[in-house]
Amino acid sequence: MFKFFLSVLFIVILSGCQSTKITKEEAFPKMYQEKPTSILVVPAINNTTAADAAELYATTIARPLAEAGYYVFSVPYIEHFLQREGIVDGKQARSIPVSKFKELFDADAVLFVTLNSWDTNYYVTGGDVTVGARFELVSTQTQDVIWQYDDVVVHNTSGNSGNLIADLISTAIATALVDYVPIAHIVNQRIVNSMPVGKYHQRHNSDGKDKGVIASKVTQTGS
Repeated sequence: MFKFFLSVLFIVILSGCQSTKITKEEAFPKMYQEKPTSILVVPAINNTTAADAAELYATTIARPLAEAGYYVFSVPYIEHFLQREGIVDGKQARSIPVSKFKELFDADAVLFVTLNSWDTNYYVTGGDVTVGARFELVSTQTQDVIWQYDDVVVHNTSGNSGNLIADLISTAIATALVDYVPIAHIVNQRIVNSMPVGKYHQRHNSDGKDKGVIASKVTQTGS
């Protein structure tokens, strides 16, 4: 009985830790120290089974970063430039020293995106579409990771008429017709909301005390 109580207590404590929120300044001190102004986005690393996921995702990333107050280098231009140099995917781009992007473009930081989910799922009573990504922002000055975060959005496509056959058909149609891009926009917004805002945002240098970062998602970048 005592062991059972300890097990339950551990689960409760663990659950609390997973949802504990900290301030942006506590989570990402190096962002406030370095104050990057410009961000260069390289092609995403695609760990999913969807061959076109990285290409589609590339159309969604610039806007939330710009709205967060950063100058964002043209994503299509950077992709074209890298392709001319023989860099055709995210894993190849990850191997380039970030100092090279400082030398070539004078970028303050490079954003690496890893797509971990871009999936359609069916199960007995329904289905869903899942998009998940992880962001890492690396300083071109220090080569340190100065901000990172991840999130997953699951869009439910299940039918709910109560008729099993009708719901199976409805779910299949709804799932097949889902556009991943709007879901990717939601993922982006959730992740970028954790980022300290940039120079071109009205709250620049005043959002450090905002307490909206989930502690369990943060690998301390200040150490």
